[in-house]
Amino acid sequence: MRDIKLVEVRSEIAAGTRGASMGIDALKVASLDKMSDFFTRFDPIHVQDANNYLWKGNKHPHAKYIDGVYQVLKNVYSTIESLRLESLFPIVLAGDHATAAGTIMGIKAAHPNKRLGIIWIDAHADLHTPFTTPSGNMHGMPLAMCIQTDNIESQVNEPMEETLQYWEKIKNIGGNFPKVNPEDIVFISVRDTEEPEDFLMQKYGMKNFSTADVRKLGVEKVAKNALKLLQDCDQIYISFDVDSLDSSISVGTGTPVPNGLTVEEALNLNTELIKDKRVCCWEIVEVNPTLDTENTMAEHAFDILEATTKSLVDNF
Repeated sequence: MRDIKLVEVRSEIAAGTRGASMGIDALKVASLDKMSDFFTRFDPIHVQDANNYLWKGNKHPHAKYIDGVYQVLKNVYSTIESLRLESLFPIVLAGDHATAAGTIMGIKAAHPNKRLGIIWIDAHADLHTPFTTPSGNMHGMPLAMCIQTDNIESQVNEPMEETLQYWEKIKNIGGNFPKVNPEDIVFISVRDTEEPEDFLMQKYGMKNFSTADVRKLGVEKVAKNALKLLQDCDQIYISFDVDSLDSSISVGTGTPVPNGLTVEEALNLNTELIKDKRVCCWEIVEVNPTLDTENTMAEHAFDILEATTKSLVDNF
């Protein structure tokens, strides 16, 4: 069995809706309801969040709570870097998706000479910047942080100078260089994007396998094709946002979108992808039990978490 380390990041500072910090505990409740011993098998690491900034009020309209986001990203980055230096496999349970940038930065810092590929299973491309964001919510920005783009070509906002100082500091966590090549990002089920994100996806030729592609080609073929696109990468990180699930299922998440994956499709997709020996980290984010009844979202998410972990263990 690979040395798996559970990493718990109870951050919700970058989400637009409150409650994602409770997602990890909702997964644990789901495991009890399903009488699973999953959480007794792994010794979790708790990463310090910066949710206390929410009480201070937001001073940055185009990058909400960016001062706090910077703090939590640094914490995630240093945790993931040290785990990867020890050749441990982080399974990250996180609240808002912004912290994925810290995960990516940590993976890259541990092995700077290894080319990193990303599979992003999400309803959103998360390629916004303070210059382009319509909401200011920073869970829509992690991939832009990691490819070090401002996307000035698509500028719609005039962020404050202090906001931009923090934005530069965030992009430079782990070194002043892109942590991933844009063409080494593969999207699955992305279906809710704005023009600035579409611009970047077209500019860099980023591939998105739509939900229709998953239905037409089948899960195994999509997984195979996604991994083939990353054939030149030495290591792969998979980030699974539960809003990739269809909005009929994903009630308990901040930004549900129609025409998403079924639970079975998402489960089979993740269990298939994680079989690739280059995968070095897997992450699940954005469960928000305050938006749910009966903890349904967390129960579905837990099934995916448990099955994906089992696939990882069985294939090594």
